[in-house]
Amino acid sequence: MFRFSTPHVRPAVALLAALTLAAAGCSSDSTAPVAASSGGADPVTVTVAISNSTNQTYLSMVLAQQLGYFKSEGLDVHVVSTANGSQNWLDLLAGKVDGVVGFYDHNIDMRAKGTSTESVIQLNQAPGMVELVRTDESASITAPSGESGKKLGITGLGSSTQFVADYLAVHNGVALDQLHPVNIGAGSTFVAAMKSDEVDVGITTEPTISALLAKKAAKILVDMRSVSGTEAALGGPYPGTALSFETSYVQKNQTTVQKMVDALVEALKYIQTHSAAQIAAVVPSTYYGTAGKTAWEEALANEIGMFSPTGLMPADGPQSVDRVLSSFDPTVKGKNVDLSLTYTDSFVQNAASGS
Repeated sequence: MFRFSTPHVRPAVALLAALTLAAAGCSSDSTAPVAASSGGADPVTVTVAISNSTNQTYLSMVLAQQLGYFKSEGLDVHVVSTANGSQNWLDLLAGKVDGVVGFYDHNIDMRAKGTSTESVIQLNQAPGMVELVRTDESASITAPSGESGKKLGITGLGSSTQFVADYLAVHNGVALDQLHPVNIGAGSTFVAAMKSDEVDVGITTEPTISALLAKKAAKILVDMRSVSGTEAALGGPYPGTALSFETSYVQKNQTTVQKMVDALVEALKYIQTHSAAQIAAVVPSTYYGTAGKTAWEEALANEIGMFSPTGLMPADGPQSVDRVLSSFDPTVKGKNVDLSLTYTDSFVQNAASGS
């Protein structure tokens, strides 16, 4: 079972409805959910925080529920929606949630602050982000180097969108004190902010990217929806969305963590073996949000390479993320973070071996 609550902020309606319908057992005629695990034991409850959940970076979570993978593992997954990624980690440290589905980079940031967290499966091997410029500003802003003095739209202060945007600015010669970040969220609020000239540039994910491009309201500055695009923009890999817990939780709940990873590995396999059209046919229609099925499907096709084929941490991923953060983040800069403690591949390896 997969349950959704939003105690902190307004709900991200599209995914809330999608996951609620999935929990009720709805499925496509072409894909039957797997059977529930036998034995009659009560399901294990795991509470997980996500943010700005109308984007496609959480697709593996939706599929793990919609196709019955969580249920098969005997899990009752509760999801808490927050405004941005930084709030997720505050909730984790406050004990309000067990885990976070968000960018891996926060684990390095947390370790630099003296907090022990780690990712247990890497869901996305690229950020899936695009930095966009308003169409009417595109003649004067042709690269991040032109962002000095401009208003930059991000999902929230301290979020991974801000991490990546700050790096792009600094790497292209723009001092952070010349950049003006504006919290505009994601989805419809992001689109509205771009169309109303509230921001000049912004960084977001699908399907918001495709919605703005279709409306000719924005143009692409930097495209990080693929591994190659990410490496070109950031100088190396930048693994995105992962499932993370406090290290103490992982140590005390290894069986539960393994079940979560097993379910998500199956979801990643499904993504690798099905087309965007087939995936669009499986997810609840409410997950399309205002984009509609056709646009949602096209957006997914544009970034299908973002999803990890295995769930393993990409080679040199932690080192590359640490390099990016160290270029602008005073929390990380100059710190010798033990990167081996910021993630583990052991649960994914166990899933692959069937142990």
